[in-house]
Amino acid sequence: MEDIESLNFYDEVEIEDMDYDPDEETYYYPCPCGDRFAITKDTLRSGDCVGRCLSCTLIIKIVFDPDALDD
Repeated sequence: MEDIESLNFYDEVEIEDMDYDPDEETYYYPCPCGDRFAITKDTLRSGDCVGRCLSCTLIIKIVFDPDALDD
């Protein structure tokens, strides 16, 4: 896992503002490039809070409560 302090985030996003796909167990958020940021529920459970765009190099920091992730 990267040192979170050294990363240059495009934005900080609350998990409640993201779209969730239960089939893929993945959270998505629109990226300004036209694609979207993505992060899986398993990745969040592991403590990683970095959402990555599927098409460009932008990243977001996802703000969430690990205890609130439903199984």
